[in-house]
Amino acid sequence: MNWQLIESDEALQQVLAQGAGSEAVIVDTEFMRRNTFYPQVALVQLCFAQEAAGSETGWLIDPLTIENPAPLVELFTDPGVVKVLHSASEDLEVFQNWLGVLPQPLFDTQRAAAMLGLGFGLGYRALVHAICDIDLPKGETRSDWLQRPLTASQCEYAALDVTWLLPVWQELDKQCEQQGRRDWVLADGRDAMGALGTAVVDYHKRIKTAWKLNPRQLGSLVAICDWREQIARSRDKPRSWIIDDKACLALARLDPQNRVELQTGVDLPPPAQRRYGEALLQVLAGQRTVPDDELPQALPAPLNAGQRDQVKKLKARVRAIAGELAMAPEILLQSKDYELLLREAAGEALSVPVHWQGWRNEIVIGPLRQSLVGTA
Repeated sequence: MNWQLIESDEALQQVLAQGAGSEAVIVDTEFMRRNTFYPQVALVQLCFAQEAAGSETGWLIDPLTIENPAPLVELFTDPGVVKVLHSASEDLEVFQNWLGVLPQPLFDTQRAAAMLGLGFGLGYRALVHAICDIDLPKGETRSDWLQRPLTASQCEYAALDVTWLLPVWQELDKQCEQQGRRDWVLADGRDAMGALGTAVVDYHKRIKTAWKLNPRQLGSLVAICDWREQIARSRDKPRSWIIDDKACLALARLDPQNRVELQTGVDLPPPAQRRYGEALLQVLAGQRTVPDDELPQALPAPLNAGQRDQVKKLKARVRAIAGELAMAPEILLQSKDYELLLREAAGEALSVPVHWQGWRNEIVIGPLRQSLVGTA
């Protein structure tokens, strides 16, 4: 295994020119996210599929020294080159925020492994061991990737993340092609990119017990979460550093109308009280003027015993389907999909998740919908 650190625009252009015409490029990132809202990109690793076995090179691109990443943008948006990543969700966020584009078409080896029955949520080291019978080191897992200069140990570790993923992808891609599942993997890649931009639109739904709020209170919670999102992004700080979920819920429930009520009723740290108190009161005041017919509907309560039994039956059906396909059942449906299917069958108006379309619609969503007819 070879690696080379790329620290200039000229070197980056040369590497990408050398990799031109590749069927695929293996991609990984190293980033830090300790006290920021956005991930801080620290390294981008590439390995091109055109190299002969045993001569693979890990190209380590230093984003801290690259002034013009446009060649990477061109590579990541080239429809003729498959971008291969393992468990791509965090890497996608890195590229979206750094480059403003996402690598597509995307082949996620973690999802491919699940579709081939190798296991759901397999880590990179476990997958390399399963396919290549190699134990990779993990000594730099908690390394400070923003430090400079990078050590030889860091560079070797980073290069291994792409050079060994190349033979893994080659084997998974071959098996997916043989079993007619390659298009499924690529479709899931498109779905992942489509869902990325909407991941925080309904953040209030993540807050436990929000379903207990009435429509007026829920409207306040939505407004507070939206306000916090804007502040967190503008300051590049984690959401909880602005105000935590517990405080968001308390503000929505109690609706303080002045500083005294805010200080006595809501558990906010003194710095947050001073910095954001007036803004929070303004957000809440604005919500009091919203007409009743423009308020959101109350969130549904947790499933009752009968509905939980239905979910168990749906999961059993999915396990049977997955068994017939020799794949991990979790790759067919997410946990939250079962509840959505029940609510849809009960007549609730839902936004159909994008991953319910395509191959899943025929294989699992359609049959489950049919089984729910007349049961709601």
